[in-house]
Amino acid sequence: MASLSACASRPPASDPFAVAAYEEARDPLEPLNRTLLKTDQALDSTLVRPILEGYRLIVPYRGRKSVNNFMNNIRAPITLIHDVLQGEAERASTTLGRIIVNTTMGFFGLFDVGEKIGLPHHSEDFGQTMAVWGAAEGPYVYVPLLGPSNFRDGLGFLADAFLIDPMGWYIGNYRNDLKWAQWPKFGLLALTIKDTTVDATDELEASSLDYYSALRSAYRQIRANDIRNGAPAPLEDFDDMSSTTVAPFNTTPSILAKITDMFLSYN
Repeated sequence: MASLSACASRPPASDPFAVAAYEEARDPLEPLNRTLLKTDQALDSTLVRPILEGYRLIVPYRGRKSVNNFMNNIRAPITLIHDVLQGEAERASTTLGRIIVNTTMGFFGLFDVGEKIGLPHHSEDFGQTMAVWGAAEGPYVYVPLLGPSNFRDGLGFLADAFLIDPMGWYIGNYRNDLKWAQWPKFGLLALTIKDTTVDATDELEASSLDYYSALRSAYRQIRANDIRNGAPAPLEDFDDMSSTTVAPFNTTPSILAKITDMFLSYN
């Protein structure tokens, strides 16, 4: 990784346009990341797509939506913990209300009753919490089967999976006989995420001159929106954009909206 990052070292200060583009990308591991993306695309065509096509063939849309609702309900305690850690009292009360209503009236989360009574779904994770606390995102990384990320979000993913997830914590500490259940849960989560985003990412790939750069830009914009809880970006962000290279994805904002909708509004 160190040798590959040297291939994408910081440009000299005498070239301000190259420096601006480098800062916009924040991707010193780009050669490695592009290789990992190609590896992921190979895995996708040979393994993931056949599984997804079989899932969509067997389970109708309403059934897949219920599965997605169920997975959201399982992960809701993680969101509640991070709502509290971020000092978001109102969002925490909304999440708690959703857990109670959807677990009882929604048959363990298969039906999103909370959405219908004015308790909209949102998600939080430790990567977002660290961002709120002021932690830098670090270099961009692409992880096969998991997709785009960065050092901060990768660390947050591990923390959520092994330390913060109440279900995972309970099984890991008190129910060794149920450790096997973590793998089906993770697989089902990955399948539902793929099901809800594949159409938009396919459209992004078809309309982009450089799919890697477009996906990287889309990921960063979506994560920034998540961290702000949907609030408008600060004005200085727009000022900075005028002095940096515009990513290829910025030419297709409608696709960003579709991907964002699928992540945030699928329910």
